[in-house]
Amino acid sequence: MTLKKRLFKNGIATVFQKGVRVLEQLFLVPFFISAWGAAYYGEWLTLTIIPSVIAFSDLGFGTAAANSFVLRYAAGDKQKAVDINTSGMYIITMMVFIAMLISILVIFVLDYFHVFDKSLIDNQEAIMAVSILILARLLGFYNQLIESYYRAAQRAALSINLLTVKATLNLAAGLTVLLLGYGIVEFALSQLLVIILFNVFYWVKGQQVLGVFREYQGEKKNEILRDITKKGFGYLMFPAWQAIYFQGTTFVVRIVLGAEAVAVFNTVRTLSRTVNQLLNILSSSIFPELQYEIGEGNLEKARKIYRFSVISSFLIAFVGVVLLAFFGLWFYNLWTQNELNVPTMMWYIFVMGILFHAFWWSSEPVFRAKNEPYIFARAGVSIAIASVFLTYIFSELWGLTGAALGTVGLDMLMAVIILPLGSSLLGMNTKDVFKYGFRDLKQIYVLLMAKLKIS
Repeated sequence: MTLKKRLFKNGIATVFQKGVRVLEQLFLVPFFISAWGAAYYGEWLTLTIIPSVIAFSDLGFGTAAANSFVLRYAAGDKQKAVDINTSGMYIITMMVFIAMLISILVIFVLDYFHVFDKSLIDNQEAIMAVSILILARLLGFYNQLIESYYRAAQRAALSINLLTVKATLNLAAGLTVLLLGYGIVEFALSQLLVIILFNVFYWVKGQQVLGVFREYQGEKKNEILRDITKKGFGYLMFPAWQAIYFQGTTFVVRIVLGAEAVAVFNTVRTLSRTVNQLLNILSSSIFPELQYEIGEGNLEKARKIYRFSVISSFLIAFVGVVLLAFFGLWFYNLWTQNELNVPTMMWYIFVMGILFHAFWWSSEPVFRAKNEPYIFARAGVSIAIASVFLTYIFSELWGLTGAALGTVGLDMLMAVIILPLGSSLLGMNTKDVFKYGFRDLKQIYVLLMAKLKIS
């Protein structure tokens, strides 16, 4: 299968995956409320904070092991790749075990101080359901490493589709439990059953797709464990900058401008970032192929994929900016039923920020593909802190418009810093990205027109 076909299939698979994720967030809500009542459902959401927080940590060690595996496999060092897999499975299992012990301790402390007694949900049912859901989330830690088998086999689209099937099964299992009138323990058990059955199938299918495990036996090696651990902590910093940025700017707006300003600020940011979902689809589509070409040593192909990503992201963002500039405020007023008053300049600042976001977000996959998390993470955390500080200063000076300027400051700074860093990792400078990127796009257009004429 050609690179273009793989990129296309990755894109289509990612679109479906995003659609199912939206359904996951929205579809079951009315069924929860109908089956359990709004107050009981609210208590359940509160209880799920613990497993949701724990689930964030799978962005670390599993990602580090997965990226190392793909890079070594693509480079032709299959024995080292299999050793990384064995070592990665070991460290993920240890993380699952440690996280489970910490979770049990947290639940014990909460129960000791009678926190669960204050809930509408029965004490024992709450403890049992949360424990089961935590185990389900922890078993998901293995998915990052197993997913790398498909990337290494250049079958990323198959992996994305299988993960979409898992999300669909979670929805179906949850809906069945709610329609049958069962409670939180049964709901948690349904999610655990899905992840157990899926993980077994996903692992077996991944090994069949790649085939390397029939030829090589892996060993747990201390130097690999140290490398995975070191890079794993780097990947754990990835969500840190997002937490600082999103929660920090929201908190600043609240203390400086008040609660109503927070409602305006967050709704405007949410709507203006809808274009970013398209950029996420593009980023997810190119990442598997970019990493494989880097691992195989095909730097020119990797550069071409990267240039395509940057230019395509800019064009998508440009169209999004034009549409939001002309129709965004109208839709916003319709969406909020004219309940919130948005300063016009604030809206346009958020919209223009999309262009800056496109530049740096299209560079982010390079750092994961090269397995260099610390370069991006340090820049992200530093700039997020700077953005929160700017949001505070500008909010004091210019209100909501200043808050928008301080918030978009992150995208501006990230574009200035991350785009050149990402380019340099591939042996290019920023000028080359645009000079050759538009040339690549022109070649694609010419080929497409030629094919259309032939047909």
